Amino acid sequence: MYATPPHRQTATATTATTATLAALAAAQFAVTLSTSIVNVALPAVRDGVGLSDAGMSWVVNAYGLAFGALLLLGGRAADLLGRRRVLAAGLGLFAVAAVAAGLASAPWMLVTARTAQGVGAAAIAPAALSLVMRLHAPGPARAKALGVWGAVSGAGGAAGVLLGGILTEGPGWPWVFHASGIGAALVLAATVHLVPADPKEEADGPRPRLDVAGSLTVTAGLVSLVYGLTAAGRAGWTDPLVLGSFAAATVLLALFVLVERRHAAPLLPSGLLTRGAVGPANLLMALLGAVRVGLFFFLPLHQQQVLGAGPLEAGLSQLPLAAANMLGSGLAPVLTRRIGPHRTLLAGLVIQAAGFLWLAGITADGTFLADLLGPVLLVGAGLGVAFVQLTGAAVTGVEPADAGLAGGLVNTTRQIGGAVGLAVLGTLAAARTAAASELPHTAALTEGYRGAFLLSAAVLGLGAALTPLLARRARPVRTPDPGPGPTPPPPAVPRTSSRTR
Repeated sequence: MYATPPHRQTATATTATTATLAALAAAQFAVTLSTSIVNVALPAVRDGVGLSDAGMSWVVNAYGLAFGALLLLGGRAADLLGRRRVLAAGLGLFAVAAVAAGLASAPWMLVTARTAQGVGAAAIAPAALSLVMRLHAPGPARAKALGVWGAVSGAGGAAGVLLGGILTEGPGWPWVFHASGIGAALVLAATVHLVPADPKEEADGPRPRLDVAGSLTVTAGLVSLVYGLTAAGRAGWTDPLVLGSFAAATVLLALFVLVERRHAAPLLPSGLLTRGAVGPANLLMALLGAVRVGLFFFLPLHQQQVLGAGPLEAGLSQLPLAAANMLGSGLAPVLTRRIGPHRTLLAGLVIQAAGFLWLAGITADGTFLADLLGPVLLVGAGLGVAFVQLTGAAVTGVEPADAGLAGGLVNTTRQIGGAVGLAVLGTLAAARTAAASELPHTAALTEGYRGAFLLSAAVLGLGAALTPLLARRARPVRTPDPGPGPTPPPPAVPRTSSRTR
């Protein structure tokens, strides 16, 4: 028998590592694809299942709320139960829930399935990223792997809007969900065959328990809050159900704070938000998530319900937005080197605000090229710049041991901010549309969308005004001058002697 030559061993190991990275990147692709693929299909989904206008937002929010609220629990579960095991379980749940969403014949069935999809995504995303970090050593290999990860995340969002249009206009809206389920099942098969099992590790002490109570209370509280905001648009702010939802949200979120204080391993350690720039960066990321989700929700609706575009045309027209987003992400490091991180963030927020102000001038008889392309390019570029800056700022001043938790937290606030923001923007749009009921239907809808875009510009203006707070918190802490005092003696210098005693 002959030993395998070293160069062949290296080639085999490289091929296996590449295949593993491809499987993990495909898992992340499935998560980001499912976030965007449904947006273009919403009018067809509404007609097929019998959703109300408010119900359309829940097709997006049910996924985003479950994903965001359970993301930290998913990361902790991956650490305690095994990364590959949690990833496989998340992919299985995701696939089944996606197929169930495509088979839904009633609104509650669809929203329930989308919620289950979000639970699966909350397990997939942190487990897959943890495996990428474990399987690639620090240095060029890890940098390359993370570059692939970032590119796949961006490509998933862009591919989602295009694929959503193709499937909706072709086999029909159920295949928007069936395609996600089939893709997740294929990724699950690849994960089982390609991703190595977690190594056995010796525990130094008792392993911390999962904070299930914290996850349940924060999820239920956020759902109550978003439900109240959504229902207020059609029932009024004084409706008993709306007031009851707000009261339940207050109690549940207060209970979440109490649970976190008493739990040995809380989802959100009490001191994390006060370290460095973590708190301000997460606040700004929540605002950014709110306007981002609102843009991807209202823009396809305006194109289809007002301008008369088909699903495929609406999907294709969002590609310039995705391209501008990726361009902004690429320019962010260059701008940071030239004008500094906080001026770069301020520029990204101001550019987005200008784009949304431009969008607030849309009309019912406009066109994509004349009225939407310019502002969409501005918003996309500013979004890419701001997202990169806030992601980096969210881990500024954090100990290396907490960097993973801080990174998970900023993704959580982005998802939750998007869900709450969409509820607020949707309520405002519905109110403005109802107030303009004497106008033609398309003009009344346009009034609602204009209000949502105008509020988005105001939110970004608020974010720009808060940028100095982020800059102050991100400054390194200077060591105070101890002042005059006794001068320490100089260090002793060993004496040498030419004589031997």
